[in-house]
Amino acid sequence: MENFRLKVFRTVADTMSFRKAAEILHLSQPAVSQQIRTLEEEAGARLFDRAGGDRHKSQIALTEAGYVLLNYANRAAVLMVEAQRALAVLNREVNGELKLGASTTVAQYLLPRILGAFLKQYPHVHMSTVSGNTEEIAEAVAEQKVSLGIIEGPAMRRDLKTQAMAPDELVLIVHPEHDWARRKNVISTSELNLVPLLMRERGSGSRRVVERALKNVGLAQKDLKVIMELDSTEAIISGVESELGVGFVSRWAVGKPLRLGTVKVVKVAGLRIVREFRFVWPAGMELTGAAQIFYRFALASTKES
Repeated sequence: MENFRLKVFRTVADTMSFRKAAEILHLSQPAVSQQIRTLEEEAGARLFDRAGGDRHKSQIALTEAGYVLLNYANRAAVLMVEAQRALAVLNREVNGELKLGASTTVAQYLLPRILGAFLKQYPHVHMSTVSGNTEEIAEAVAEQKVSLGIIEGPAMRRDLKTQAMAPDELVLIVHPEHDWARRKNVISTSELNLVPLLMRERGSGSRRVVERALKNVGLAQKDLKVIMELDSTEAIISGVESELGVGFVSRWAVGKPLRLGTVKVVKVAGLRIVREFRFVWPAGMELTGAAQIFYRFALASTKES
């Protein structure tokens, strides 16, 4: 896909020899020389200094104009390689193995709706997933046990790079027979100290975000009546449905319980807990192959939803 004259020019510049360039390109030396002359006419500048009488045996060197054009020619060649890769994606020429890591909430409520569409479009990708809390997935990514991770909030590590994927809100849910469920007005932050609270386990991104938000409105961890620590969002929802207490969960997770009427969302005055699900991969590394394709696909999918 690269412009042929630029390819000839780059080859001559790399070898500093018309003869060697001709051998590499399977052309005659006069043909190489003609391509360079035509390019110089188009550029309006001399690209090579040629010493000696015999053009094909002479020593050559790039002129200042030659160095300028070579810089752009190299960049153009890289862009053409990227274009070929992008076209391959459009042609669905994507295969290989993809190991994904996803924190619990993402794995249960967000990832399944993306995976179905992705595998339908790219059926030759062999995919496997592991789940855990945010710290566990971050560790798996750092140790390169998975190609790409999706976590709840920042990774809190310098050896990992993150990129926002989709927004999320954590809401307070209660049993439909709870006193707060019948309230017409919002709950005050001070009232959160008075009820049994179900929380995610330590190391969970959800817990980290909730604790930070509560601290910002003056509620320290020691002031809360945390009666149980649970290892999944589903466990918190089940606990609330069983009237064990109240809890904060992702809005992505409560669609079905709200439709069934088994829980109710209540608002707390001055408290809105917003976070981002984030992609995570090792710092200093670029995503390639199926991991890169999934990254782009998932990013587009969540923006559309």
